[in-house]
Amino acid sequence: MSRWKTAIGLALTGVMLFPVYWMINVSFTRDTDMRKSPPYWFPVHGTLEGYRAVLDQQLPYLGTSLVIGLGTVALTVALAAPAAYSLAKLRPRGGGALGFVLLIAQMIPGIIMAMGFYAIFLSTGFLNSVLGLIVADSTLAVPFAVLVFTAFMSGIPEELLQAARVDGAGVARTFWSVVLPVSRNSVITVSLFAFLWAWSDFIFASTLDQGGEREPITLGIYRYIGNNNQQWNAIMATAVIASIPATILLIIAQRYVAAGVTAGAVKD
Repeated sequence: MSRWKTAIGLALTGVMLFPVYWMINVSFTRDTDMRKSPPYWFPVHGTLEGYRAVLDQQLPYLGTSLVIGLGTVALTVALAAPAAYSLAKLRPRGGGALGFVLLIAQMIPGIIMAMGFYAIFLSTGFLNSVLGLIVADSTLAVPFAVLVFTAFMSGIPEELLQAARVDGAGVARTFWSVVLPVSRNSVITVSLFAFLWAWSDFIFASTLDQGGEREPITLGIYRYIGNNNQQWNAIMATAVIASIPATILLIIAQRYVAAGVTAGAVKD
């Protein structure tokens, strides 16, 4: 029975990962072989033309996405970690209502938020800017980050915080020197999800960055398809390279993510 379960699991995994394989296959396929019927299941006459086009044309977009992703991570952690510490340990008045508001914020469609940001940025001059996209992407990550941090920090023993207070640490010092270091798993989890949301964002990018000098990779792929829809190997090569950072981060951080997401789910 276990062998059948393994076989079914492998089959389902293969079906889900087949589009990824086909993307890689097409990225190495020559233009002359692209419309061959039946198609080549392997890049028999492989070429690197698509990847050369990526290096020539798409590197600025990749660099911009990297800056936006790291900026979103920094802003999200800077806002969410202190807020979660307050909700989990300081328990301010109205904390429960704030948690409910955070849940509601995650239900708002992204396009509605994008239109609101467009009106604000139009009057403040943040349209077509990297900083504007960082702020917009952070609004998606912060509510989730606060919930994850709150669940984790609620499980930190009070004795640990009391020991810090006995040693003369104030609220800020306790948070910085005690709470944040022991919350490493949740910090990594939040950072990973914030980076992935910013890296893969298209709604905010297409709404708030209309022809700016620095555009993210999602817009780079979109404009590349619109301007040149014949070189599919270059398009797929761009998608492959754009997937590499997210794949590497997921592989490296998977055990921390599992610990960070499940933290607070079970109480002693």
